[in-house]
Amino acid sequence: MPTPRKAAGRSLPDAVSAVGLRKSYGDKVVLDAIDLRIPAGTVFALLGPNGAGKTTAVKILSTLVTADAGDLHVGGHNLATDPQAVRAAIGVTGQFSAVDNLITGEENMLLMADLHHLPKQEGRRVAAELLERFDLTDSASKPASTYSGGMKRRLDIAMTLVGNPRIIFLDEPTTGLDPRSRHTMWGIIRALVTDGVTVLLTTQYLEEADELADRIAVLNDGKIAAEGTAEELKRLIPGGHVRLRFTDPDAYRSAAIALREGTRDDEALSLQIPSDGSQRELRAILDWLDATGIEADELTVHTPDLDDVFFALTGSSVPSQTAPSKETAR
Repeated sequence: MPTPRKAAGRSLPDAVSAVGLRKSYGDKVVLDAIDLRIPAGTVFALLGPNGAGKTTAVKILSTLVTADAGDLHVGGHNLATDPQAVRAAIGVTGQFSAVDNLITGEENMLLMADLHHLPKQEGRRVAAELLERFDLTDSASKPASTYSGGMKRRLDIAMTLVGNPRIIFLDEPTTGLDPRSRHTMWGIIRALVTDGVTVLLTTQYLEEADELADRIAVLNDGKIAAEGTAEELKRLIPGGHVRLRFTDPDAYRSAAIALREGTRDDEALSLQIPSDGSQRELRAILDWLDATGIEADELTVHTPDLDDVFFALTGSSVPSQTAPSKETAR
């Protein structure tokens, strides 16, 4: 997973900063004084169940909705006093495509170039470059209505990049895409960040956040339930363990007697030992096995994943499209 970039030994400045962000609709508090800090050139993921406030946060930070309170800065501009400068610095791609299905892919791009007031020749050059970059050149003259879901999503992001924004808000950008198209989109997002673009990503796909994000905030009932790297969040949740499996009953019994903290499974001849999965703890178990001469036929490490984090912090059912728990056999 990527790590936040540094410049000259110090952290890069914040591309997005929100302190005390609040938003209510009538009696319903959608965002309850949340704080967000997104360093430039990184991917920040907002995770949360439906209705947690993810899309509202994106709409506020992209100037589409006004906050009730908060000190908000995007691209170094104050959201309250200089929203026009914020709009000039950002791009937004929502879960519902902005593509016009009645015109061609190229016409969609040229329309966006006109909206950015690019000279006609420059607009055609930028459109052609982006269509090629997103592998849409062969389909450029076809109506967008004939595009697959993945192609429309690529066109949507290409349109977003016409104005060369350095901060992009991606609100559930892979919703509804098949696994192949989703992985293609991940590659596009990684390439944007390599070019120095900052990405705020909202998603319900836990694997997506794990794959892409430098930092993740779990949003629940309008509040930040936890924030950190994927690994930091996983360490918040108990349940990690090492599983030793034996084929020799005598070796199993000897290990079970010596490792009293382990949970026994006499039928499977296996022991489950609580562990945070760290190299230090794993080495201690291996050293103990070597010292006693007891030989385990299989050692498996299980650490909590983002499924576990999501369920523990939100009390929600884990989305069905998430990846299974990660286990490493040794």
